Amino acid sequence: MSEPDGRTWRDQQRHAVRAHADADARRRAAEHAEAAELVAWFVAEATRRGLPTTRLVARGYDGRGRYRTGLTGWYVDRAETRAVDVDGRFHLLTVPGGLRARLFGVDPQPSPAPLVVGAGGRDGESIPLRTLLNRLLGDGSGGPDSTTRPAAPRG
Repeated sequence: MSEPDGRTWRDQQRHAVRAHADADARRRAAEHAEAAELVAWFVAEATRRGLPTTRLVARGYDGRGRYRTGLTGWYVDRAETRAVDVDGRFHLLTVPGGLRARLFGVDPQPSPAPLVVGAGGRDGESIPLRTLLNRLLGDGSGGPDSTTRPAAPRG
């Protein structure tokens, strides 16, 4: 391969990588927007139904410590490591922990909600966010067999 051919090939490769990264970023942004819409719908529906909220507690990365937060909302998973607060923000409730966190509590920052909770995890267990949120509403005051409950918005 001559020098000009090699340079052209590298430029094409760079362009292809950039295009792929841009497409991936657009896909992720669309998924996050859809998940945010789903979370907003859930908060509105849970509030309308009077689904009880709870003070959210974060867990240490090692799984042993429990730390106070200033958040109120609903746990999304059974492990209580993911939650939606009453303001419609999604939180991962795992924190570094330590003595300071035990004494003063923690302030977990919101993160973009995934459309599939647990996707890419090592245990292979994943579940659509829509399914988790519908389960929470099914356990609420409307009952699991309520026919008056509006369905989660379709994406």
